[in-house]
Amino acid sequence: MYSFKNDYSEGAHPRILDSLIESNMVQEEGYGNDTHSKNAISKIKELTENQNIDVHFISGGTQTNLITIGAFLKPYEACISACSGHIAVNETGAIEYTGHKVITVDSSDGKITTEKIQEVLNSYVNEHVVKPKLVYISNPTELGTIYTKKELENLYDFCKAKNLILYADGARLGAAICVKEADLTLKDMCDFTDSFFIGGTKGGALLGEALIIKNESLKEDFRYHIKQKGAMLAKGRLLGIQFEELFKDNLYFELAEHANKMATLLTNELKKLNCSFLVNSKTNQIFPILKNELIKKLEEKFSFYTWKKIDDNSSAIRLITSWATKEEKIHEFLSEIKKHN
Repeated sequence: MYSFKNDYSEGAHPRILDSLIESNMVQEEGYGNDTHSKNAISKIKELTENQNIDVHFISGGTQTNLITIGAFLKPYEACISACSGHIAVNETGAIEYTGHKVITVDSSDGKITTEKIQEVLNSYVNEHVVKPKLVYISNPTELGTIYTKKELENLYDFCKAKNLILYADGARLGAAICVKEADLTLKDMCDFTDSFFIGGTKGGALLGEALIIKNESLKEDFRYHIKQKGAMLAKGRLLGIQFEELFKDNLYFELAEHANKMATLLTNELKKLNCSFLVNSKTNQIFPILKNELIKKLEEKFSFYTWKKIDDNSSAIRLITSWATKEEKIHEFLSEIKKHN
């Protein structure tokens, strides 16, 4: 049974494991003050071309979102998200648990627009309701779609004009940046958001996300929030070492490029079989629409999520490729489809 359910079924890239072993018996400072974390932070500052950012390593995406959004907002403030946003549907109410409402807007492609944000601002206008303050986006989105550099810049300019915080969930950020049409870099992500994170868990690391805070007004005492929420690891080196390795010799982007390449191969071959798709995704998440009978056959040999019912006879499934997906597994999946199609 081979899994296309997610991009974290495998452990970690061997270079990361080797680095963890090699450094294992070397004593280091705790709580993220080790040399590896400092080296990784230095590299991220270099890639974003911004020496003034704060960088914090946190173990997982949900934890990063709840700590960050909880820290950025006042008690009566809320965040705006696409209806498919991770904080709205896949985090067990973590943001609401911090005391902040998530206001969702309709989106067919997982992206949020300035028009949708303005609709929310028009509806929440006084002290009897929550005050929208933060705009949450995912890049790529939960549907595998991406924000281009121009789209991100427009969104950021709008948020600045409306005195809103723009925060980007980058759990699969490498996949978005590696799409050529996006014309996007880590520098752009930094330039056109107030804060964002670089996902390691889904990008070849064992675990960990790198949170970047650019907005000066959001930086103060952030480590207190990390500690209070139980996210400040005594052995912070474990996160630092992984990001140090990921951003050495372009490894992070090479792994994301591979994941995208495998998804593109799968997409192109499925199109040859006259397969249609729920959305047009150029990243490592794709959503082909298949007959329900075929889906049942595929489930005998492969794991994946049935994402959405299309009609009584067909559904969209989600297939995710990873940094470790082998091309032979793509062809095995395609062969199974051809056999039953």
